[in-house]
Amino acid sequence: MVTLDDPTADDGHRQQWIHHPAGPDAVGIPVLYLLHGLPGNPRSLIGDMAPKLDREMCRTGLPFVVAVPDGQEGDLDTEWGDDAAGRFDLETFVTGPVIDATEGGARRAADLRAIGGVSMGGYGATVLALRHPDLYAQVASFGGYYHPDDRDGVFAADAAAHAPDQIVSAANGKQRFFLAEGEREDTPLQDGSIRGEADRFAAILTQRSVTVSVVHPPGGHDDSTWDPAIPPCVDFLGSGWRAGQ
Repeated sequence: MVTLDDPTADDGHRQQWIHHPAGPDAVGIPVLYLLHGLPGNPRSLIGDMAPKLDREMCRTGLPFVVAVPDGQEGDLDTEWGDDAAGRFDLETFVTGPVIDATEGGARRAADLRAIGGVSMGGYGATVLALRHPDLYAQVASFGGYYHPDDRDGVFAADAAAHAPDQIVSAANGKQRFFLAEGEREDTPLQDGSIRGEADRFAAILTQRSVTVSVVHPPGGHDDSTWDPAIPPCVDFLGSGWRAGQ
């Protein structure tokens, strides 16, 4: 765990967990950035996903760095954005200090970076990748949604600029997306629910010749549902990373 400066955080700092595979770091080792949901925190992802990702590294023979930043802001639904009212700047934090702390002097090319997350983190990963296509070539969303669910007014009148289904042209046929949604997903949103979001967004991506893979594991909106999607997710990311090496 490392402590990073963030002047918009309550105490001026945020925590980030970074897992490096054995051996020295290098520019050719891929990085997966993971964003937690709401309610959620880095420990919830570290405790559940990290051991499974380790096993996948052993299975595939492809080591990668895993970085999990803290995006908590009390009980606010941050949408992993920069708040219009100045309460937090999480987009700036994730796309700046988080990458700097994780990669240091071994700065990766976008082809060797992926960003993923669960629930709100799945939304956040998708929108940040589309808003910063120069930083991330791949996205992995577990139980995510693809339009803002901005209950706390983070984006104010600028919601369209944070709507993945409206800014997909940024992918430009170069980004790759892995979307996992449980067969019994029924989590409500302010507008509709998460049910059907993966297929809806995949259709939009496909129309624009963007590579996308969708899986529907048994279950609803929880870790036990998303766990079976981890191996195919790592296979998907691995195919993209190997192409970028």
